Amino acid sequence: MSSSRIAIIFVPGGKRVRQIEFPGYLFKVLLSISAVLAFFLLFILIDYTLIKIDTPGLSKLKKENLEKESQNNALAQKIIEMNENLKELQKLDQKLRAMINLEKNSPNQNQVLGIGGSSPQMLEPVYSIEKVRNMHRYVDNLKTAIAIQMGEKEELYEYFDKQRSMLACTPSIWPVKGWVTSDFGYRVSPFTQEKEFHRAMDISSREGTIVIAPADGVVMATSTDYGYGNLLTVSHGYGLKTRYAHLSVFLVKPGDRVKRGQEVAKVGNTGRSTGAHLHYEILLNEVPVNPQQYILN
Repeated sequence: MSSSRIAIIFVPGGKRVRQIEFPGYLFKVLLSISAVLAFFLLFILIDYTLIKIDTPGLSKLKKENLEKESQNNALAQKIIEMNENLKELQKLDQKLRAMINLEKNSPNQNQVLGIGGSSPQMLEPVYSIEKVRNMHRYVDNLKTAIAIQMGEKEELYEYFDKQRSMLACTPSIWPVKGWVTSDFGYRVSPFTQEKEFHRAMDISSREGTIVIAPADGVVMATSTDYGYGNLLTVSHGYGLKTRYAHLSVFLVKPGDRVKRGQEVAKVGNTGRSTGAHLHYEILLNEVPVNPQQYILN
């Protein structure tokens, strides 16, 4: 072997020696190619091994992503439920305040009322981080709104605590079981077929059905009237009176003190009436008001 050539000698058993010669640079080229191929094969082997190692982790990550997606969709549904609860809370707040004529002066009132209403997109599946962030912001807003509402309820409860007597004397429940056939406000008269203002609420019920007092009070009068038939009037104090018309039977007499829920009369069909029902009327300082505003149950 010289410096410029490389010889490979074959010595077969019992035969003539053979020799193959080729340039030295060719050997170096073959050696370099072999090294590259060996390195490439080693890289492929290592990469394949890493992929095999990472496969369980990728499956776990995919499972976790599916679980997160499910949790996010559950969060979206929870937001809608919280929003509905908030709207119900606001409705109760309005009824309570109407019942006791308490003005709402919270500086955040418009903000609170403006949060109501679920968005249709909240029902869509959640796939992006931005949607998740938006939902979390929405939840934070709802929490703030509910906290404000709870603060207002505490204000009401404090007021109620100081006004137990007034609340006990404020009509707040249905006086009879039945269904409303004529509401408070303008209507077409069933007798004249002309437009008239109906100053009460008519509740249709079977004749003889018990009528109860919607609040504590004192019976002012039991009388008979051409239009109202048998008429019962109860004074509740604080400028409030209730009247019950078309009765069949009185169960109390003038001067009696009554409690909320106490039986006071029975439904009838007396006076000017098209059928058995209760004419339920509320007067505040002698002015008729809508009884629906005073019914909480």
